Amino acid sequence: MGMTTQSQTQFHVLAVDDSLIDRKLIEKLLKTSSCQVTAVDSGSKALEFLGLNDESIDNEEEDDRQVGVNLIITDYCMPGMTGYDLLRRIKQSSFKDIPVVIMSSENIPSRINRCLEDGAEEFFLKPVQLSDVNKLRPHLMKGIGSEETRSNINKRKGLEDIHSPGRTRAGYNELEVV
Repeated sequence: MGMTTQSQTQFHVLAVDDSLIDRKLIEKLLKTSSCQVTAVDSGSKALEFLGLNDESIDNEEEDDRQVGVNLIITDYCMPGMTGYDLLRRIKQSSFKDIPVVIMSSENIPSRINRCLEDGAEEFFLKPVQLSDVNKLRPHLMKGIGSEETRSNINKRKGLEDIHSPGRTRAGYNELEVV
């Protein structure tokens, strides 16, 4: 039923915020922009979803589930792990090419600069508005930029033999060898 929208590219955003109200707001804004949204309430749950916590590193099923994430948007101030800590963990992992956007209700220039210098694509002040979400489109495109990511997305959708650029090139290379 929901799969009928899959014919056009639907971006998948992981939204991280400990505030239920802010999480619902960002989820609604992203869905208005035709994004699929997975919302979690902490940095540790985001890492778990991505398969980056210690307990799920060896779990291949977790890896298949997270493959289609094109962008991560996270609150800065959260208990346990800040959005900045989450940013650093992601940028030091195999997900370093996935764009990360930080949002905060506090306009602290040193915090904003530190996040941007350490790899955040954008820093939004809360409350996030539709005009902010519209700025995400170029960053969402970066999230599907790598051949490996496209290949994994195609595998998830069951299209690896049809649309995977890597398989197409391999097929041509095998024909040349024969």
